[in-house]
Amino acid sequence: MDKKKKPSHSALDNSLWAARMLFKYSPAAFFIIILLIPVEIGMQYLGIYLPSLVVSEVTEGQTLEHALMAVGLVMAAMFAGGVLQKVLQYIQSAKIEFYKNRLADIITRKKLSIFYQDYEKKEIRDLASRAERATQMWNYKLPVADIVTNEFGMVKNILGYFLFGAVISFASPWLVPLLTIAPVVNLVAVRAFNKWEYKHRPERADLGRKLGLVEELPDDFASAKDIRIYGMSQWIEERYRELSAQNIMWGKKEAVRKAGSRAADLVVILVRDGGAYALLISMMLKNEISISQFVLYFAAISSFATWVGGIIDCWNKVHSNSLLICDYRDYAYYPDHDGSGAAKAEEHLSSLPEIVFDRVSYRYDGAGEDTIHNLSFTIRRGEKLALIGLNGAGKTTVVKLLCGLYRPTSGEIRINGIPISDFKREDYYRLLSPVFQDVRTAFFSLAETVSGTYTEKTDLDRAEKCIRAAGLGDKIDALPHGINTKLDKRVNKDGTELSGGEAQKLMLARALYKDAPVLVLDEPTAALDPIAESNIYRAYNEMAANKTSLFISHRLASTSFCDRILLLEKGKICEEGTHEELLQRGGKYKEMFEIQSCWYQDQNQDDVSERGGGEK
Repeated sequence: MDKKKKPSHSALDNSLWAARMLFKYSPAAFFIIILLIPVEIGMQYLGIYLPSLVVSEVTEGQTLEHALMAVGLVMAAMFAGGVLQKVLQYIQSAKIEFYKNRLADIITRKKLSIFYQDYEKKEIRDLASRAERATQMWNYKLPVADIVTNEFGMVKNILGYFLFGAVISFASPWLVPLLTIAPVVNLVAVRAFNKWEYKHRPERADLGRKLGLVEELPDDFASAKDIRIYGMSQWIEERYRELSAQNIMWGKKEAVRKAGSRAADLVVILVRDGGAYALLISMMLKNEISISQFVLYFAAISSFATWVGGIIDCWNKVHSNSLLICDYRDYAYYPDHDGSGAAKAEEHLSSLPEIVFDRVSYRYDGAGEDTIHNLSFTIRRGEKLALIGLNGAGKTTVVKLLCGLYRPTSGEIRINGIPISDFKREDYYRLLSPVFQDVRTAFFSLAETVSGTYTEKTDLDRAEKCIRAAGLGDKIDALPHGINTKLDKRVNKDGTELSGGEAQKLMLARALYKDAPVLVLDEPTAALDPIAESNIYRAYNEMAANKTSLFISHRLASTSFCDRILLLEKGKICEEGTHEELLQRGGKYKEMFEIQSCWYQDQNQDDVSERGGGEK
């Protein structure tokens, strides 16, 4: 996605969108914002009217009872209005929090569901980070809510502008244009700052992500051993100071530009208010207005300046928040690239699928050539197919294409003769039980991790059976709460930490629990020792008995139980056959197998020597 020179939506469009969202998710907050407009204007008017009333009652010789009654009524109205204003603002704050949480939930769900091929792109992750910022409080500002309050704030200030403008126009019609035109300077300066801030937002977001990742390292339990043993603490500290210095530099640039934009405001105040007050004093000295009128006009001018400043301030804030709303909307409504939905997974869950790669090519964004090029092969119904090759051959890319995480650049993938693009993505995922090489667990229990849902919704007997079948029987027997033991010691007091091999076994148990007709194992034994690996292969044979299976591995000794083997090189199939056929052919597969088998033999000889030495 290219960096945009201009915002994707106008400030007006974003304001209307945010107002619709507020009305949809929190109508009470929407109507309270509208109700506060007359309340706040009325309070402001009573505030300038009261001093004038007091002066008028005194200078015009009214009785004490009359003065107390008149002033008392105004003060009572101000008290009632103040109470109503505070109550409405308190309720509004609570309701807007609910609205904020709903919009934040949309971003979270988007992060969990966005098409994986898009999710891998750095620019999309940066956009997600900026979109998330729109729903977070920054310097007491909440963009998704502030844009609404400020657009209605503009309405309030415009109404106040006309009301108070009518009042001061009785003193002099020249005051209204004088007090209106001068603040345009401030508007231009602030708009220039907002454009600069928007232009540099990608650099700031990128820096913020890097700084955040470095800040998290000392808290990362998995990295703690490496940091200590490899002496990386000083390097991490230096990197943190370097990124912090860059962040401070950007902060200084922002502060200088913001100060420059605000300096114009001081000049505006001097010209605007100084000229208006000079005119009032001149009229007072010439007896053109009374003392009470002077007090009223003086207060009205101060308030009028507030209304004019409020219009400009709300305008600027709407534009400033609009930039973040653009990021929010760009991410929240980013195209999902879903399937057509013409095919239904339900019709294929009870059968052994046939999978066809038909002239499939795939090229990563920015790459000069295809990673997978014109690849064609078939995984027959119930077949166990092994896909092997050196690093960079394209094995994992094939897995991601099969799993629907990537879309082919060209060609087609079919399951039971149906293009996988005909399935809705979420529905298609029901056909697959993958175990990926990269393993990441959270703070849930072992049973919840296997079922992918709450304990109450988990078939605990089935979960335990799958965990034991994956080779974690001894592990759960040793845990205080068995399969209900929570993971991650940082979060759970009685939690446990799994080794890399144990975590992979747990993912294998999850695949068993799902029991989909297509089993995909992407280097599932990479973190296991040879004995555990052998046990997993036996479990894999049992798992794959009634499934169509694709197995990815570097270790060729593990492929002998597969029905057929494909050797991938530079995104193309260079050899195909059974384990015995490929050995007899004497090609690259045999060469790789002999290199690896020699290593295993050397290991076995070392083990024998060590055992012999120990007996002596």
